[in-house]
Amino acid sequence: MINITLPDGSVRQYEKGTTAMQVALSISEGLARNVLAAEVNGEVWDASRAIESDAQVKLLTWNDDKGKSTFWHSSAHLLAEALESLYPGVKFGIGPSIETGFYYDVDFGDREFSSDDFKQIEDKMLELAKQKEVFERKAVSKADALAYFTEKGDEYKLDLIKDLEDGKITFYSQGNFTDLCRGPHIPNTGVIKAIKLTNVAGAYWRGDETRKQLTRIYGVTFPKASELTEYLRFIEEAKKRDHRKLGRELELFAFSEKVGMGLPLWLPKGTALRQKLQDFLQRAQIAAGYEPVVTPHIGHKQLYITSGHYEKYGADSFQPIKTPVEGEEFLLKPMNCPHHCEIYKVKPRSYKDLPVRFAEFGTVYRYEQSGELHGLTRVRGFTQDDAHLFCRPDQVKDEFKKVIDLVLYVFNALGFHDFTAQVSLRDPENKTKYIGSDENWALAESAIIESAEEKGLPTVIEYGEAAFYGPKLDFMVKDALGRKWQLGTIQVDYNLPERFELEYTGSDNQKHRPVMIHRAPFGSIERFVAVLIEHCGGQFPLWLAPEQFIVLPVSEKYEEYAQKLLESLNNSDIRGLIDLRDEKVGRKIRDAEVKKMPYMVIVGEKEMESGSISIRKHGGVDLGSMTPEAFKELLIKEVTV
Repeated sequence: MINITLPDGSVRQYEKGTTAMQVALSISEGLARNVLAAEVNGEVWDASRAIESDAQVKLLTWNDDKGKSTFWHSSAHLLAEALESLYPGVKFGIGPSIETGFYYDVDFGDREFSSDDFKQIEDKMLELAKQKEVFERKAVSKADALAYFTEKGDEYKLDLIKDLEDGKITFYSQGNFTDLCRGPHIPNTGVIKAIKLTNVAGAYWRGDETRKQLTRIYGVTFPKASELTEYLRFIEEAKKRDHRKLGRELELFAFSEKVGMGLPLWLPKGTALRQKLQDFLQRAQIAAGYEPVVTPHIGHKQLYITSGHYEKYGADSFQPIKTPVEGEEFLLKPMNCPHHCEIYKVKPRSYKDLPVRFAEFGTVYRYEQSGELHGLTRVRGFTQDDAHLFCRPDQVKDEFKKVIDLVLYVFNALGFHDFTAQVSLRDPENKTKYIGSDENWALAESAIIESAEEKGLPTVIEYGEAAFYGPKLDFMVKDALGRKWQLGTIQVDYNLPERFELEYTGSDNQKHRPVMIHRAPFGSIERFVAVLIEHCGGQFPLWLAPEQFIVLPVSEKYEEYAQKLLESLNNSDIRGLIDLRDEKVGRKIRDAEVKKMPYMVIVGEKEMESGSISIRKHGGVDLGSMTPEAFKELLIKEVTV
């Protein structure tokens, strides 16, 4: 017999070789019908896989993230089966689950493929799903795996198998389809009830632009048709809020092929928006004891060799800039932290001087592949609200908690109230990706975990998500549509101070090494603005709106009155403009609504004679007539709140 420990702490005995599905059936048939997979000792398994020894078991359903992931990965296999049936001879790359569904990379050969083909494929997938095909796992030798896909003629699977260790290779089959896969999978295809293919794009094999471009087909599936209907409503709302669409409509930013892919151009209104954000954080930082600094956009290659960035990222980043001097090379700045280390070293530091807090809105450059670029969320040049704190070891936790307070202040001011703090640690199975001693990593990790606990933050731990020089606390924020975004990060770093030989003189008159805290509440201005646009649908908080009101004269007879009104309001530090186009006032109101203008100030004969104004709020709310002074007070009060 073996002991199975369930999440509630209860222990049940079963015969050796019992499956998670059998465990579920012993509890209730209703539970068993909903089980998609199981977490066995922290690893996700097929519900049909035999458990041979004592184990901790969690049964996974659609309500669990890992259950959804298994469901969607299995759906990718169903997609591949349908494609192979409809297009004999197609070849397959990889087909993982993603946060909102799945995709599969496919080589169609000489066939043309487009979204027009989606309906036929969806119908085939539903037909196969109704057959309740069982997902069967089979361990195979490396030689047999190579032989199978050699005979099939699928060079992409052969390329993957080359990197796999013999004895750890598995195939999964359902119906007439067999795939190279480590799993796990749902019990059978019958639980897939609703299917929607959502997009088609190009993707280079293994992300290498020198290799063949495959067709990437995206999709999403659900165990109930009603959930697909709700999802499609969500997608329509997301399209309305897409920051790329609203960025054009609100004239915030643009991109130019002549300037370069992934290099945003901030238009006047967008510049006003980001400047407001910077001013807001700058004031909070100065109040918290930060000192503003400015560093160059380039640095000597040796700077990034010293920091470790060149070793880790140099080959995949912008290539060195050569000068007329033989052997002299510079790099576009990928990070601000090495520059700040050099600022710290400008003069001797005492233990009494610490902590030292340097802050910079520093623009950095990283080469992202063209297929990965996406509006403002994935760019090649972006500005970080970066700061680096240099402190004594005994100050680390207090400083870390103060940074948490600053991040929460920023989130609260901008309406981000639903978030989880992710403790991002090293991958314990692959420490070669990181620099520094185990001792320093242990100190840094405990400082983050203890600080988060003491601040009462809701946290999750993710292994393998740390920076190469230290662990992080990443803030995973949910927007108005429930989507998760990583905004804001705090990192504890014992390693860069060693690499740059940073020192301070302690109370014992000996030299000591400071600890470095990296932090960026926004993360990057570009990404933060993108998320903010989609979170609020382009309707920014009034204090942040590039333009808070627009004056709409009913006709040219009232333009002089409108101009004087505009000057009076603008002189009160309220930002607005006037629409002097030869259009009817109804058209002006509709255009102002499209531009998400917070307030519309309408003036005509009645208003001019009485010295009043008529106010309309975005969304069609009529606030009626009031004096200009009352309107000023209304805006000032809202901005203050």
